[in-house]
Amino acid sequence: MTNQVIFHLAFPVANIPQTKAFYRDGLGCEVGRESPTSIILNLYGHQLVAHVSHEPKEAQHGIYPRHFGIVFTSEADWEELLERSQEKGLHFYQQPKHRFVGLATEHRTFFLVDPFHNLLEFKYYREIEAIFGHAELNQVGDAV
Repeated sequence: MTNQVIFHLAFPVANIPQTKAFYRDGLGCEVGRESPTSIILNLYGHQLVAHVSHEPKEAQHGIYPRHFGIVFTSEADWEELLERSQEKGLHFYQQPKHRFVGLATEHRTFFLVDPFHNLLEFKYYREIEAIFGHAELNQVGDAV
């Protein structure tokens, strides 16, 4: 592919004002089209669509199986979002940490949780090849 592609993710929220407070005011997402039941958000060039759902949104027990986020290719950008998240008082589900220290898959990560129990992970890999490569290594994520 020669053209840039944009990832799209739709996810449930309980209301639009809280969604805007977390994603626009907190994370810095640009807001696109909006209706009383949906809002389009630009998260680092990717399209998130939050849809109001009246089904109960219960918190997961742990980070698996469902979360989404961004893999930064610049450590400075990762640190900038970390600082912004701290300054804005966003709720950390997991504090910043290094995972797999000393391995080719070493990375920095933190998890946020939005007001609707959606988990977001933001990470930066020490070796860019680890994002999709190193198939010889079998560890993916934390032990459950």
